[in-house]
Amino acid sequence: MQRSQAMDIVNTYVQNQGLIRHMLAVEAAMQDYARVYGQDPEEWGLAGLLHDFDWEIHPNMEEHPALGAPILRELGVPEKIVRCILSHGSYIGVSRESLMEKCLYAVDELTGLISAATLVRPSRSIHDLKIKSVRKKWKDTRFAASVDREQIEQGAADLGIELNDHIANVIRSMQRIASDLGLNGDPADQV
Repeated sequence: MQRSQAMDIVNTYVQNQGLIRHMLAVEAAMQDYARVYGQDPEEWGLAGLLHDFDWEIHPNMEEHPALGAPILRELGVPEKIVRCILSHGSYIGVSRESLMEKCLYAVDELTGLISAATLVRPSRSIHDLKIKSVRKKWKDTRFAASVDREQIEQGAADLGIELNDHIANVIRSMQRIASDLGLNGDPADQV
C-alpha cells in the first residue's frame, strides 16, 4: 500500500484536524524509529498514519480499533499493519510481538503529551521544547489528563530505551514535520 492510499483512507474517515495531526505525528515517530532499527520506514509509517483512522466512527475502547480492522482489510491494508494497529490497544488482547507493534504502542500517547506541552508554551513552537518541559508537565497529572503515562513508560521499557531518550526521539520526529502538526509557532498554523 502506498502512502497516498493511506491518506485517502484518513481523509475518508477522519474529519477532526487535531486527530489527523496526531496520526501524522505518530507516523513521523514510527518512520524515524524504523530507520533506527533498520526497518522499512514506509511500512512503519503506514501503521502510525492509520492507527486511529476509525476513532471518529468507533470512539470507544469497546470498538476501536477492533471494528476498524475489517475495514482496513477490505481496503487492502496489509495484515502486518492491521495487526500492529490492533496491538496498540492493550484492552483488545492482541499481544505486541514485533518491534513495529511495540513502537506504535510506545509513541502513540507520547505524541499527544508532546503536542499538549508545546501548545501551552508562549512560543507554541516544538522547536524550543525541551525534555525537561515535557517531564515537568508529566508530573502534573491534571495536565493532558487523558494521556496514559504508564503506557508511555511501558512502551519505552519494551523498546529498551530510557524514557528521556524516548521523549527526545519523538520530539525530533515531530520537529521534522512541525508545520504539518501546527507546532511551528506560526499563528497561521494554529487553525
